[in-house]
Amino acid sequence: MDRYDDTPGHAVADDVVEALGKASEALEYVERARGHLYSFHQLMGHADFVFGDAVELLRSAGLNGAADEIDLEVVGRNVLDGRWTFQVIDEFDRCYYQEVGRRVRSLEAKEVGGRRHVYEARLKDRRRSPGVAGHERRPQSDDQSADDAPLGPQHEE
Repeated sequence: MDRYDDTPGHAVADDVVEALGKASEALEYVERARGHLYSFHQLMGHADFVFGDAVELLRSAGLNGAADEIDLEVVGRNVLDGRWTFQVIDEFDRCYYQEVGRRVRSLEAKEVGGRRHVYEARLKDRRRSPGVAGHERRPQSDDQSADDAPLGPQHEE
């Protein structure tokens, strides 16, 4: 069975597939937000080291008071109350990301047997041009045509 299979015996109602597709879309936004947290983490870490470089340059320029102030008040400073960015990511993962991902995967397991992207598979079948190069249903394998039966029921818009 194809991991996107939605053939008779595995058919799922359109409204269920649409709802699961929306939950999956939301999870994709959470994934993107998590990626931005990692960007924030890397940018802030880099900024901290650049402030350290600035401290050295201020000292070299004879601006010891300014260097001392930046070194004491800025270098190594928490970005949130008591937290460096790695702690922000850890807390996000623990309090939100893991739970949300678990809930969406649980829905997929219960409603579509753990298959992912069933909504997108149906969308692909509606939008592709069967038999046209570059519109194959899936990559060609040794034992079946790349343009076999649709991933899901054909739907007219």
